[in-house]
Order: sequence, then structure tokens, then C-alpha cells
Amino acid sequence: MAQPALAQGTRKQLKTANKFFEQENYRASIPYYEQVLAQDPNNALALFRAGIAYMSFDKEKASDYIYKAQKLKPRVSRDVEYWLGRVDHLNYNFDEAIAHFQAYNTTLKDKDTRKKELAQLIQHSKNAKVQFNTPKDIFVKNLGPTINTQWSEHSPVISQDDQVLLFTSRSDNMNETPVVTETKKSKVKDKKLAADGQYYENIYEARRIDEDEWEKPRSLSTVLNGKGHDASIQVFDNDTKLLMYRNDEDGDIFYSEKSGSDWTEPKKLNSNINSKSYESDAFITPDGQTIYFSTAKYSEDGTLDIYYSTRQPGGDWGPAKSIGNAINTPYDDDSPFLSRDGKTLYFASRGHNTMGGYDIFKSEWDEVGRKWGRAENMGYPINTPDDDTYYRLSPDGTYAYLSSYRIGGYGEKDIYTINYIKNVTIRGQVFSARDSASVIPGVELVFSGKQADNTALSYRDVTKPGTGDYQVNLLSGRTYQVAVSKDGKNIETQEFEVPVSTNDSTTIVKNFYVPYVDTTSQFAFNKIYFDTDKYNLRPESITELNNIARILKANPGINISVEGNCDSRNTDEYNMVLGQNRANAAYNYLKKQGVAETRMVTVSYGERRPAAPNDSPENMQLNRRTEFRVILGEGETMPQMNGTGTSTNSGGGAMMSPSSQPRMTRPLNPAPGGTSAALEPGKNTVKLDDGTKVKVKVDEDSDKVKIKTKGPEGSKSKTVTQDGTIDAKAKTATGEKTKVKTSNE
Repeated sequence: MAQPALAQGTRKQLKTANKFFEQENYRASIPYYEQVLAQDPNNALALFRAGIAYMSFDKEKASDYIYKAQKLKPRVSRDVEYWLGRVDHLNYNFDEAIAHFQAYNTTLKDKDTRKKELAQLIQHSKNAKVQFNTPKDIFVKNLGPTINTQWSEHSPVISQDDQVLLFTSRSDNMNETPVVTETKKSKVKDKKLAADGQYYENIYEARRIDEDEWEKPRSLSTVLNGKGHDASIQVFDNDTKLLMYRNDEDGDIFYSEKSGSDWTEPKKLNSNINSKSYESDAFITPDGQTIYFSTAKYSEDGTLDIYYSTRQPGGDWGPAKSIGNAINTPYDDDSPFLSRDGKTLYFASRGHNTMGGYDIFKSEWDEVGRKWGRAENMGYPINTPDDDTYYRLSPDGTYAYLSSYRIGGYGEKDIYTINYIKNVTIRGQVFSARDSASVIPGVELVFSGKQADNTALSYRDVTKPGTGDYQVNLLSGRTYQVAVSKDGKNIETQEFEVPVSTNDSTTIVKNFYVPYVDTTSQFAFNKIYFDTDKYNLRPESITELNNIARILKANPGINISVEGNCDSRNTDEYNMVLGQNRANAAYNYLKKQGVAETRMVTVSYGERRPAAPNDSPENMQLNRRTEFRVILGEGETMPQMNGTGTSTNSGGGAMMSPSSQPRMTRPLNPAPGGTSAALEPGKNTVKLDDGTKVKVKVDEDSDKVKIKTKGPEGSKSKTVTQDGTIDAKAKTATGEKTKVKTSNE
């Protein structure tokens, strides 16, 4: 007994749904079709008609329903191929849409008037395919759920200061859902609802919070919002007057004036503008002398054309004149809007080379011919396969507002902003990934990407000497492949995603860390670290010292400075000795690995060259270290060095041994953020564990430091440091002499 009752309920729901569908009240029909499908999921007719109803609200669901209906019942409707073409076109399946339209065309008789429509739809799909495959670099952004709802929002109007937005919505106070009930004739009971089951259009106002946020919209006074459709068109005369649409006599253009915080009763423009036919939209030029408007008055089939009128001496509008055949087509041409300089006309049209439905076009004013030029489709993604209308420039002309029904929106038509994607400045440095601190000069970076239409983009720079800085100015809103190379050899290629920027003043810092060791720089080797008050080598230090020994033996022309450092836990004199012992520990190990002692010089900085402030155990650990820096003898040039090959050195010559090496008693080049104590003028003497005597003299009011050493076996050295420069002379116990001149830069 349950089965017949269920079937009876389904038939009743289907009957109600079909009545709403036939009245083109598609939104009202959907809940009844869904009730049928909940009980009978394979009801082909319910699926087919529900799919058609969903085309204005959910394109993807519409496609699923119509395709499923056709699969269940191939002849679910004589027009099924037509609707498959329509839904494929809306979902960007242009080749499939053309095939369905062509298949449907074969079912029509030669004199069938629908063949003309099909030819146009096929051309729309061809146009759309071309536009979609050659997109513009344009960023389309939804205004968000504060403005847009499941209902239709359109006709954006922005105040001169860009802070107030007037727009038209078919919602009711932006938050209610109409309840549609069946009557004997399936008419709508709720007086707020139009015949199509939706609320009447009303004008709303929203105030800007910031660049991306708006306050909750409020409905304007009942003076503007009457019982039928009312829509915003334009504010003019310093935002004191409002052009608006009202569905009086099939639709007319009205105006209202600001009165305090409210508006006056709208008044209809004269009969040169309004008629008993449909007038939909208008635009008054900034000087107030010309009005462009859309009217069906002069067409034989009721389609819209754009006309214009100028003010007469008495102040009212004069006779209307056509804007010309370069703009007007046999199809609807609507929604005129002029740039501030009056040289560019934007409008919506179902003619020309539209992608389908209304597209936005522009035309440039020909000063010589005194006429508007050829209409140009503004392309994808401004235009889509569905309706795109009400293109309105922002007050400063840098972006535009648009009403459109797009996949991913909030319901029917939404309001969007249109921004041209701009260039951004990318700057930064290239570091060695080995220590994340060594900058690499002379690195070439090539950023390769594509424009929206797949045209190749390429930007290049080379990192600067010393700083490793680079800078490029490139098009934002895409992913770039960044090829990093040095001396013509590729190091690696990285992927870098650059976000969209809609202004030309954006700067992004991007540092690159690459697997490259610049063995010709002072950062050729990693540092080694020590425990507190110790100078014995850790196991990990042995590993690094083995690597240094391997490179030095492979490059016999390279000499290094071995530099000991301490934290600030003890006295300056103590730390000078401890730093020397740390340098000696590394020196002695390298010597045992076969590195000639004449190729190494040791330096102690004590606590005077911190890598980080001595304010935490972690930072103090960074300061207890020995560093390795490539240096040159007098007259030498920097050799080329690698990890496996050999090198040449123009100067040659022996360097000082540790027993004859001066200890530096001040930092030559403190690390950024580090601190260094000033040396006190005067003299002091220190004796090392091997018996070497070190004398240090700091000149009065001078940055100059003199250091003399004398070893127990008779070796001697003299070093003068000033402004980061070392000038040293040494004599070994055997009488061999060496000179060293270097800089800490």
C-alpha cells in the first residue's frame, strides 16, 4: 500500500514543479523537482527540467542533471541536444557545445527559425574558444558575501571618494529566503515576489571599511524602493543626484536628488528619453550636457540600442540620436559608460563577437571622423560564456566594477572588481645553502614565466659584488622558474610563485639558498665550534677540518688565515690567549693532515669579534669558534679554486707559522649586530704556552694597533692593523722572511 501512495505523492510534486517550470519560475520549481528526485533518483524528466532550472544558479549541477537524464533516457526531450549544447557552453566545453548544437540543427527543418539562433550559438562558442585561449592579464575578484548573496546583485555605482557603493539586489534585506507556495494556478502568494519567484530589485548602500571589506548593506528609503523593480544607475553632480531605473511603462529612467541623508521622490526623465518601450540603463557625462541611454523604442523586434541626447537651452533633454552602427547591432546593446576624459565608451552587447550572452566591449572616439570606432571585445576573463554587464570604472580609473554570473560565485549574478595585473619588484640576495650566511656575488638569476596568453616572459639580473644583491621588475600573479647559474654553469632551478599585485609599488624580498660554495671568498669553509673555556676539537670539527685539508691540498696556491674567537665570559687578556689556542688547535690538525705550515697564518680576536651578542647560551656558542679565510701575500691576485682541481698563485711565498704569528687584539670587521669594546691606549705583554712573547701597543686617540712577537727559537714578527687592514712582516728561526698585506673586507 505504501508504493501507490509514494507514487501519487511523486506525481503531485512533479506536476507542481512542471507548472512553475512552464511559467519560467525556475527557482520555485527546483525544490519540487528535488523532492521527486529524492524519492525517484532516476526520474529522467525531473532530472532534465531541474538541470535547465539550475542553469541560472549552479552551472555544474545543471550539467550533471541534464547529462544524467539523457543517459537514462536519450529522447527525454526533443530539445535535449540543444540544452546539452547550452550547458556545455556555460561550462567552457566549447567543442562539445558546438557538436551538440550541430546535432540539434540536423533535427530541424530547413525553414525552422531556430536555425538562425543555432548559427549564432555556434558562433558564440567559436568566439568563446578564441577569447578563452588568449586571456588577458586581469585579476577578477568577487566583492564577497557581505555584498553578494545567492540572489542577483548588479548595477554597481561608486561614490566620487570610492567609499560608498550603491548596488541593486534581488534579495530581501540581504538575508531572507522567499517561501513560494502553490496555488490553484501556481501563482506566487507573497506580494514581495515577482512572477519569476524572486524578490523585486531594490537599491542598497554599503560603506567601505578598507580595501577589501564593506559594512553590511542597508536598503535605501521606500522613496527609492517602490513596489516593483528599482535599480541604481549612476550618481552625478558631486553625488547629489541619482539616476535610477524603475519598471514603469515597461521600464523607464528616473532621477532623484539628495535631501539630507535621504533622497527625494524620483522623477521620470522626459519623453525624448523615456517611451512606452523598455529603457534600461543610462549615463550622464561629467559636464552634465549629454546622456547616453539604452532603449528599445527604435528597434523593430524590441531589442535594445544605445542612443544619446544633449541638453537644450531650457535645461531639458533634446531629441535622441543613435550612437551609430559601430556600436549598435541587431541584438541587445546596453549599459553605456564613458571614461572620465570621454574618449572611451564601455558597453554591454549580445552582438559583435560576444562569448555568449552579454559581453563588455569598448570603443574609442575618433576625433577626425567625429564618430565612435570599432567595438572591441575586452576579452577573457572580463567576459565569460554567460552574461557580463554593468562595467563601471572606479573614480580614479585604475580598476572597474562588473556584474557577472561566474562559476565559484555566491549564487546568480555577483559584483566583481576588475584589476589589471601589475609589475612587482623582486629583490634579495643569493646565499650558499651550506651555511645560509655566505652571500655569492656574480650569480645570474633568470626568471622565466608566461603571460596569461602563454607568451613567454623572461627577466634577468646578476648578484652584485660584495653584497650578493639582485633586483628584477616582473609581472605578478604567476609562477616563475628561476634558473640560478654562475660562470655559465647552472647551479639549480627553483620555482617561485609571485602573488597578484594590482599596483606598481609592491616590493617582495626573496632570498635564494643554493648548493654552491664560493671557494674564492672568505666564507669558503664552515666554522668550527668549541665548548666553554676549551680548545680541544669536537668530532664534527674533525670532519670539517678534513674537508678543508682536502681542498687546500687540491689547491696548493691557496693560503688561509685561521682565526680564533671567544665569548665574553672571561677577561680580555685571557680570551686573547684562549682564542690563539683555538686557532692553534685547528692549525696543528691541518698540519698533521699534510697542509704546509707556510700556507697558514693564525689570528686571535679573543672576544672582540662576536658573531652574535653575548646575551644567551646559544649566542655565546656561536662566538666560541674558529673561522677560516682565504688571504693573499703581497702582490698576489685571488686564484680560482675548486674542491678537486689545482690553482695557480702569482705571488707564492711562505706565510708565518703560528709561533711567529701576531695575535689581533681588536675586531677588524665585527659581524652585523655584534658589539666590540674599544681598546684602551697603552702597552701590554702576554706570554703564550710555547714561550712566545707578544707585545701590543695601542696609540693614543688612534685606531692603529702594533703587535710584535718573539718566539723562543728566534722567530720574529711585526703587525700593524688599522681600519681593518693587516700589514705584517715575519722572520722565521731559519731566516726566511714573509710579508702579508690584506684587508678584512
